[in-house]
Amino acid sequence: MVSLLGPESIVYHQADPRRVSDYVNQHVGVHGIHGARRSDQQASLRHRSFGQLDLCSLRYGEQIQVRSTALETVYHLQLQLSGHCRWLSRGQEHYLSPGEMLVINPEDPVDLTYSRDCEKLIVKLPVGLVQQACSESQGSSPAGGIRFAASLHSAQQLPGVVELLRLICQEASSAQCQGPLVEQYGRLLAAKLLCTLETSIERDQAGESCPSFRRIADYIEAHLKKDISVEQLAELARMSSRSLYLLFERKAGTTPKNYIRQRRLERIHQQLSRSPGSVRNITEIAMDYGFMHLGRFSESYRNEFGELPSDTLRRHH
Repeated sequence: MVSLLGPESIVYHQADPRRVSDYVNQHVGVHGIHGARRSDQQASLRHRSFGQLDLCSLRYGEQIQVRSTALETVYHLQLQLSGHCRWLSRGQEHYLSPGEMLVINPEDPVDLTYSRDCEKLIVKLPVGLVQQACSESQGSSPAGGIRFAASLHSAQQLPGVVELLRLICQEASSAQCQGPLVEQYGRLLAAKLLCTLETSIERDQAGESCPSFRRIADYIEAHLKKDISVEQLAELARMSSRSLYLLFERKAGTTPKNYIRQRRLERIHQQLSRSPGSVRNITEIAMDYGFMHLGRFSESYRNEFGELPSDTLRRHH
């Protein structure tokens, strides 16, 4: 695999490995290197800060051992681009080949040995970014922090991740992607890892700080004849409007407003299907549930049930 960061991201080329290591310590993660010779000037480094992410493509150009007691405040996603990297973990030895990925938790010790031709892409994800992605997916972060259960993965085990990394590096290298969109890419990568890999996250836990979808749905059912805003539901759920939209997309496959409209139509359909004498004027029923434009109401009703409201009423009476 070739480097995913363009030449405009070059910080060092044919440099002392110690200089590259010092730069990595400042921007990517605290570590120490062992085995570097001062006579070798073959290390290279490409780096881009992209929102909350740091993207680093590095090659030491000689066999180097990299150690760290713990990354502490960040996660590392490491993609092997070329060469090999020996990884020691819990007394076991693994060799990363091109295309394989390593996920390092903040508390994990690091013991890696780079081959002379080893090059890898390292993506630094702050703990806060991963926690934010967990919250937006309605997961409950354990007291000890979010931990990825397995560390070594092939590209086949992480479908779409390499493509997403390629896109992020392309956007970061071009420097044309700015503002909120930059942050969206970081959240997207964190969310992709959380939904693809096994983690310590407890999902869909009910409680005052993380109410279930059922609690929100029950509130909607009890207030169908009243104005219900997204802001009201977000306050009830004690989450942001964005998190509320994500919850409805995951649980109902639609937006909160469309869900409310659908439930109102279904309630009207139930009333029009009841026994004779229980139904008043169709217009009054529609207005009871907030449909003030009768033409649009009839169209929505027909799209939902395949017939006009008057057809339903006639068929059941």
